Formats: sequence, structure tokens, C-alpha cells
Amino acid sequence: MAKKLKFIFCLIFFMVAMLAHNQASSNLLPASQLKPMGNNQMYGATQGSLQPQECAPRCTSRCSKTSFKKPCMFYCQKCCAKCLCVPPGTYGNKQVCPCYNNWKTKRGGPKCP
Repeated sequence: MAKKLKFIFCLIFFMVAMLAHNQASSNLLPASQLKPMGNNQMYGATQGSLQPQECAPRCTSRCSKTSFKKPCMFYCQKCCAKCLCVPPGTYGNKQVCPCYNNWKTKRGGPKCP
């Protein structure tokens, strides 16, 4: 009986993990939906492609679905000021902006939302 319970628990855990992974993956934009610039870069999504005054609207869009808007906006604008890029979408897609993706906290977690 204990083996059956252990098996069922593992199966449920696996299904929940897969569901969470699929949910996170669905928020990522495919490369085909990114808008290329004339010089083959992604405008606003590659390092140095934004002007400082463009950070606020990009961060507003990036933080639009979070329930923690104030800290999201604070860190997004801080990251945008340093990197001059904000990844597209509301979650993920950080691979298109390496500076935004690689800036870490003291504990090693991501600094940029």
C-alpha cells in the first residue's frame, strides 16, 4: 500500500510540475513575434537599443500583469536605465537582453523582472 501511495504522489508531483512548466512556457514569445529593426536587431529588446525616456512605457507593459507593480516598476526601470533594453512580453524572454538577464542580486537571484 505504501508503494502505491508513493507512486501516486510522484505521479501527481510530476503532473503539477509539467503543468507549471507549460504555464511558464506559454508566456514566452517565439522569435517570430519579435519585431526586427533595420540593422537586424530587436528594437527595445537588445542591449542599448532604447533611449532612457522609453524605459517607463516598456516597464509599464512588462509589469502590467504582476500584483507587485511598485517593486516590478522600480527594478525594471533600474535595469532598463543600465541595460537600455526591456525584454518583450510580461514574463520571460530575457534571453534577448543579456545584460537584463545576467544582472543578479547578492544572493544570485535575478535582479530584473
